Amino acid sequence: MKKSYEKPSVMQNGSFTEGVYMASGCYTANAYIHQTPETGRGDYRIQVNGKHDTTHTVDKQTLTISFNQNVTYSSSQGNLVSGDGTNTLVIDYGYHNNPTDNIGLGDLVVEAGDGLEITSVSITDDPADWY
Repeated sequence: MKKSYEKPSVMQNGSFTEGVYMASGCYTANAYIHQTPETGRGDYRIQVNGKHDTTHTVDKQTLTISFNQNVTYSSSQGNLVSGDGTNTLVIDYGYHNNPTDNIGLGDLVVEAGDGLEITSVSITDDPADWY
């Protein structure tokens, strides 16, 4: 049985967003900043995870992640579609997901000013790619 759409919500704790969780279609996604800029390294490293919980298999995903400020995309395990220099990145991935599966998208690396926060995250797949 396919799950119905659940409206995403952002949970904040003080001045930072910790473990932003979003449910969007077939995926529940979470992301958190696990490394902030330090001497000799001026980037943020973000772990993004997704839980696929549905009845279909898919090999393509799209990550949409938004921040409280503009970011410069550095790298990820996916392919940047859009958003470099804005507050929202769209990145395509090519992971095989069974109907109930977890994916760790690895590090998303961005550069930004002090105080970067994740404001939303979602992972979607296209019904045209289901099998």
